[in-house]
Amino acid sequence: MSYDRDQAAEEFTRWSESYDRCILQWLLFGPSHRALIRRIRAVAADRPFRVLDVGCGTGLFASRIRAAMPEAEVVGIDLVPEMLAKGRRRWEFLADNVIPVRGDSERLPFASGTFDFVTCANSFHHYPNQERAVQEMQRVLRPGGRLLIIDGYRDGPWGWFIYDVCVTFREGNVHHASSRRFRELMGAAGFQAVAQKVHRGFAPFLLSEGVVPESIPSIPAPHFRVRQAVDA
Repeated sequence: MSYDRDQAAEEFTRWSESYDRCILQWLLFGPSHRALIRRIRAVAADRPFRVLDVGCGTGLFASRIRAAMPEAEVVGIDLVPEMLAKGRRRWEFLADNVIPVRGDSERLPFASGTFDFVTCANSFHHYPNQERAVQEMQRVLRPGGRLLIIDGYRDGPWGWFIYDVCVTFREGNVHHASSRRFRELMGAAGFQAVAQKVHRGFAPFLLSEGVVPESIPSIPAPHFRVRQAVDA
């Protein structure tokens, strides 16, 4: 049976109660966030920039990138209102520079060419239409902007066992893309200079990065208005 957005939303709604306390924060999410911050800092240096975090959950990465790089303006988007609501205190504390938005990765509610970086950490395997999601991420990036996706590295035997066996058994028919598949997705969406880095460990993960060409054709306006503010 194929995996759809309703299944993803139902799963993350249940997970929202324990998300900030789960062991994956230590095993996978924390290391992933540090890898993203190192890469963004290497590119942006001390310049101000705008970043969209797709699948932002309760806003942990948003808070970490603001702490590491105060010059950042962060927008977090998530499909599941319960996830956003669980991060309400975090959003309120960061309200001057971080905006939470409810929305779908396949229909990002932002104008084309809005962001310098788009990040997506450990949620991409839940996206039913991964091609469409990458195309949308490319659309909202400025010329020269960068997409940074982190997801479980399933190409080796250990990663295959963790992600294609254990995670699939636990979460349903999710799809962890191979490194080759990520290169294909980014290339088909028009990204250049696609680079990848494997981070080893108990929960290995892959960072895939692509750059938007400096000259790109105009793309239609967003699909719907931004809805920000999170109810408790």
